[in-house]
Amino acid sequence: MAKGAVTRARTASRKVRHGSHNKVIKVRTKTHFYRPKTLTLARNPKVMKKSVRKTAEGLQRLDKFSIIKQAWATESAVAKLDQDAGNCLTFIVDKLANKRQIKAAVQAMYNVTIVKVNTLIQPDGRKKAYVTLTADMNAMDIAAQYGII
Repeated sequence: MAKGAVTRARTASRKVRHGSHNKVIKVRTKTHFYRPKTLTLARNPKVMKKSVRKTAEGLQRLDKFSIIKQAWATESAVAKLDQDAGNCLTFIVDKLANKRQIKAAVQAMYNVTIVKVNTLIQPDGRKKAYVTLTADMNAMDIAAQYGII
């Protein structure tokens, strides 16, 4: 046997009999323990949760028919149709639609000119839009023409 192999065998047998006492203890420098970052995999769902996929531009675009859900014809909404009370049409609209989108949709569907749009989200989660028309347009006539009242 070679001289180097004999010395390696002796040191190995000594370590087996007595153990090797060169364990390094990690010195902690912080008082708080931070859990180490483990493997995080990308999401890979088995089922799509949304029925409408996102387009390349971002969210699915809302068209005028999906923005305006229905015209609102309650007693208070019909009272606002009057020229003196506000000349205002009331609609239930999509919750994600903003005022500019609501204004464009109403102009396209009802052929009216609009002064302003006020919106509110009701306690039941629906969004209501108050669309104020210009003074030359009569909201009562437009509501009667399109069958709102």
